[in-house]
Amino acid sequence: MKTLVLIEHDNTAVKDATLAVVTAAAKLGEVHLLVAGMGCAGVADAAAKIAGVGKVHLADNVAYEHQLAENVAPLVADLMANSDGGHDAFLAPATTTGKNIAPRVAALLDVMQISEIIGVEGERTFTRPIYAGNAIATVESSDAKLVITVRGTAFDKAEASGGSGTVEAVSGPADAGTSTFVSSEIAKSERPELTSAKIIVSGGRALKDAATFQEIIIPLADKLGAGVGASRAAVDAGYVPNDYQVGQTGKIVAPEVYIAVGISGAIQHLAGMKDSKVIIAINKDEDAPIFQVADIGLVGDLFTLVPELTGKL
Repeated sequence: MKTLVLIEHDNTAVKDATLAVVTAAAKLGEVHLLVAGMGCAGVADAAAKIAGVGKVHLADNVAYEHQLAENVAPLVADLMANSDGGHDAFLAPATTTGKNIAPRVAALLDVMQISEIIGVEGERTFTRPIYAGNAIATVESSDAKLVITVRGTAFDKAEASGGSGTVEAVSGPADAGTSTFVSSEIAKSERPELTSAKIIVSGGRALKDAATFQEIIIPLADKLGAGVGASRAAVDAGYVPNDYQVGQTGKIVAPEVYIAVGISGAIQHLAGMKDSKVIIAINKDEDAPIFQVADIGLVGDLFTLVPELTGKL
């Protein structure tokens, strides 16, 4: 089976989310990558060095500069059908970009998408979480072509070096003209990005307000060199921006250590972090659901315990 993996990038570097997808694709067969962008030859060269990669398709065109889904999806559909006899499966990370492009590809190919797989059981058989991760479904596809999004936390990341893939220039449909890039506002932070952070400190609604969140959570995260997350309740209350949200409707994370401060553990939040290696919960309610998944639980007033913990680090 020949697979085509969407490379997420910013026209200068390959994003980490791609590496786990390469691992999943390798379980299906030969791995080809797609780099669509503008002035992104360096990205293609870096992608060719990823372990296990056979070929990198480079589509360098102004139409793909911002990886608009309306432009990239027809390119992918063409590669699935026409390039070297076509590809059997298209895999994309289950990120905002991947989940924007993959459904359009599935529609163009007239197949059913398989979303957020966490395991590869066979060439056409996969496992994926349902009911907020409380059950695992085994799905077998009978479609001629597979379109799949991959939950990155479920697979190890492929080595970013050591590969010897070849780069091949490809072309596809021009600008579809149905969407236009206007602008982007990218938040810059010295902290590790949530989906790649080894340690995450998350706060919940119990932190009362934005100022208290900053006062309690940030010093602890600074001491640990951790990423900062939050429950949906904290985000909805305006304590932190949306990109801090961990959970079913936020980011799915699996760090080495996840520290949940003042988070009760609603099922939607647990769906986003329960695969963390070690979960530490701090909550005054000893019956909070978070303690059912926590490896270490600390029952008490977070306004006393967290500053004390921070002071001892």
